[in-house]
Amino acid sequence: MNQSNFKSRLFFYQHQHFYRFLTTTAITAAIFLIKSGSLPRTSAYSMPSLADKRATAEFACSTCKGPHFSQGLQTYRVPMALYELNRARLVSSMLHELQNQNQSKGSGSIDDKPAVKGLILLEGGKQQTRYDTDHEPVFRQESYFHWVTGISESEVYVAISLPSGEATVFVPEYGLTYEIFCGRQPCKDVIKLKYSVENVLGLSELPAFVAKELGVTVKKDSSDDETNCDGDNNDSSDTNDVKLYLLKGLNTDSGNMATPASYPEMSSTIPASKIDTSTLFDCMAECRTIKTKAELEVMRYTHWVSSMAHVEVMRSAKVGMMEYQLESLFMHHTYTHGGCRHMSYTCVCACGPNPAVLHYGHAGAPNNRQLVNGDIALLDMGAEYHCYASDITCSFPVNGSFTPNQHMIYEAVLLAQVNVLKVMKPGVTWPEMHRTAERAILQKLVEGGLLIGDSIEDMIDAD
Repeated sequence: MNQSNFKSRLFFYQHQHFYRFLTTTAITAAIFLIKSGSLPRTSAYSMPSLADKRATAEFACSTCKGPHFSQGLQTYRVPMALYELNRARLVSSMLHELQNQNQSKGSGSIDDKPAVKGLILLEGGKQQTRYDTDHEPVFRQESYFHWVTGISESEVYVAISLPSGEATVFVPEYGLTYEIFCGRQPCKDVIKLKYSVENVLGLSELPAFVAKELGVTVKKDSSDDETNCDGDNNDSSDTNDVKLYLLKGLNTDSGNMATPASYPEMSSTIPASKIDTSTLFDCMAECRTIKTKAELEVMRYTHWVSSMAHVEVMRSAKVGMMEYQLESLFMHHTYTHGGCRHMSYTCVCACGPNPAVLHYGHAGAPNNRQLVNGDIALLDMGAEYHCYASDITCSFPVNGSFTPNQHMIYEAVLLAQVNVLKVMKPGVTWPEMHRTAERAILQKLVEGGLLIGDSIEDMIDAD
């Protein structure tokens, strides 16, 4: 890899926010100026609080001003405003969905209904240990939690108030033993500034905070020092319909469920009637599916770093090497030059017959075959930067030359990719793109004599 060119490209990514987003709309700029005090906050300029948050977050993302995440040197700077914008989008989505639900329960328009009030509560990931040992694998944040906070540390909660979108982060309060082993914990003001949130409280304050937001009266049992709900919530109409929205839903790829936030006192202090586990997951999943401009820029960086690492692995691959050496080179370059500590998934370095195993690289087949003359290397590897993933697969001959049959298959797959990219646009369905790829592959296989038939469409219909 040409290190000077690589660093030049990273320099572009370091400063590209300014060049890429100079077309920020005038209204967004005006909102930023209002917030900074440069323009008067009159009725001509004022906007609802949530719209204000969203506009200023968009502007901050475009200029990369304020707190940000970076691995230093010339690695990419991820603005914390990206997560402020994500929170604003989530709150907007939740309010819209809840207003629709309220409308469906009774007559009248959405405008006739009172403002939706509630509290979103998300629990961050927990630091695990290796079985019964005290070894701690490198922590990686839970994805939904990270999407709204950008917080890298474990054992953290966040509460987002509806309709304001105000974020309150709850952090554990460690003692001297923790500081001896892990270093001094930053104070709450530093955490507040680092992650650009409205409030930071100790984790011990979470139960009382949630109860207060929901309008639940909590009494303390002096006999056992436990807190308990009095069995009902306040009679105030302002709090009767206030709900606690928790994340629960099925990941259709893995078949696993997202786990709702919980804490020891929840079951005894929050009535079940106050908890909603059916709304938040769908809203968050939909918001995460549609990426903002700021998110796309992080993904462009992550894919650029991974692409350059793939190129370096291709240059270094030689007959006689081991598959795991290719994996090691990829991980080295993405971390050394891109600051990517995590991989998006287990690296697949499959050579010879091994590409037939879809998830090759697992513990039972750990990238441990030696590269042989005539092998095709199929490398499926992608690095991750601040929880934004890349996913790249490429194939090449280990000795640098395709055999005729290898070249035919390679060209078939390449044509399928090119044709799919040509038709891919909003409104085109997944099956349509799948059929486009099938047509291209079948066409090349017929031309190469591997398949016999006059009609590609008949072949597709026979599938």
